[in-house]
Amino acid sequence: MSVGDDMVRDVLARNSAHPLRVAIDGVTASGKSTCARWLVNAIAAKGRPAVHVTMDGFHHRRAHRYRQGRASALGYYRDAYDFDALREHVLIPLGPNGSGAIRRRVIDLASDEPVDDPLEAVPADAVVVVDGTFLHRPPLPDYWDYTVFVDTPMDVARARGTARDADALGGEVAAGMAFDQRYHAACRIYLDEVDPRERATRVLPGIDSLLSME
Repeated sequence: MSVGDDMVRDVLARNSAHPLRVAIDGVTASGKSTCARWLVNAIAAKGRPAVHVTMDGFHHRRAHRYRQGRASALGYYRDAYDFDALREHVLIPLGPNGSGAIRRRVIDLASDEPVDDPLEAVPADAVVVVDGTFLHRPPLPDYWDYTVFVDTPMDVARARGTARDADALGGEVAAGMAFDQRYHAACRIYLDEVDPRERATRVLPGIDSLLSME
């Protein structure tokens, strides 16, 4: 059985009276979104409803994200994501005695404008997969039913991220500096402070495991 098949079987074996809330965590550019999309498709192929939510829709607005400076690692760690909104609009509604209706985003990241999408009803037997960075930061673990940490080596994630974000960040050199000074520097704070590998239900061993699932 492959790593991916074993993970799917493990997720589907979890019994819950409400939608199963699954976190896909990892450092920036570790392959979290790849893993989340694969898992959603694999679960749906088994006949179970599956929903994908990305933390891209739960950023703070730019003025808040960059209030400690555009290069600040601590600013990225503390200020980038609106975890309170994630709890309010996704995790609590999907939990015990929740409404079962969620919003998949509170902001349009490209325009930096808040959005107020209609509520979306989620079946009680659904698996809702959320991908993002810092998803084991307290108090979030209290709301997850299953968590995955995508343990891609930092140098591999950096190479993937700089290639992916070069156009958006002003070229490959500038992208590399952004990863070194802000994104991965923040991830190192997170790894030291929270130790998500120890908190995760499952540690997925690196990018090779992700690529083998595609």
